[in-house]
Amino acid sequence: MFDIGVTKLMIVGGIALIVIGPERLPRVARMVGTLVGRAQRYVADVKAEVNRSIELEELQKMKSQFETAARDVHDSVNRGVDEARTNIEQSLSVEGESASATSAAAAAAPAYADWTGTPVPTYKPPRKNWRLKRGAVPTWYKRREGVRTHAQSGAARVARFRPPGRGRPL
Repeated sequence: MFDIGVTKLMIVGGIALIVIGPERLPRVARMVGTLVGRAQRYVADVKAEVNRSIELEELQKMKSQFETAARDVHDSVNRGVDEARTNIEQSLSVEGESASATSAAAAAAPAYADWTGTPVPTYKPPRKNWRLKRGAVPTWYKRREGVRTHAQSGAARVARFRPPGRGRPL
């Protein structure tokens, strides 16, 4: 747009030196520099705002595409589930008569049984004796690792580690 070279800047500087004078030229140059800096910052802010708005529009487009894709997947899954449900209900309604005969045989079997008919034992958690486990660790290891062997109240612990003085005997 502007074709400004070094020679043109020197000519403008010489004219400014003659018109403004050597006393006020540094102050004017400082002011021009600050104004140019403000203008550059303003242009950079406008560019950043335009870029943000463009990115926001792109993100909104991506969001709408993602929502439509998710909606399509949701609809297809619902259709598949509905089809499976109707197939199961139809097969159950057809086999309803034969199911009543097998339910009587199932009632005679034990409540928890595997395919052979033997009852399955219920789970019993193992009995754990934590005192025995704590006692199995050697005392020297407990001292080295800082494991507490005796229960102590908070007040007793504070009193134990309080620095000497203030009425506490040594």
